[in-house]
Amino acid sequence: MKADAKGHWAEFLARLLFRLKGYRIVAVNYVTGRGTNAGEVDFVACRQNVIVFVEVKQRSSLEKAAYAVKSRQQRRIWRAAEAFLQKHPQYAAFDVRFDAVTVCLPFKIRHLPDAFRF
Repeated sequence: MKADAKGHWAEFLARLLFRLKGYRIVAVNYVTGRGTNAGEVDFVACRQNVIVFVEVKQRSSLEKAAYAVKSRQQRRIWRAAEAFLQKHPQYAAFDVRFDAVTVCLPFKIRHLPDAFRF
């Protein structure tokens, strides 16, 4: 399987996991800005009064995937979260969380709630 296909499959499995946990997916592959001001996040989910910005990492092992969200990527996720919340004021009062989902295909998945903070 090619890398792009693996990534899409991993993101699909992560969204499925969130749905099974009772989350509603409100955005997929959210991108904002350009160049150094760009922000991106794999998907945005909400449940009750919590909005979650989720980064999915697919690697050959769960341990490698767990360390794959570097500080530069975290800043891009933060910028996407800021833009998303400005564009969608209905989530302004929600608690904000940044999660990661690590995937080792075919079916090893780990959800890391509150994977990083700002």
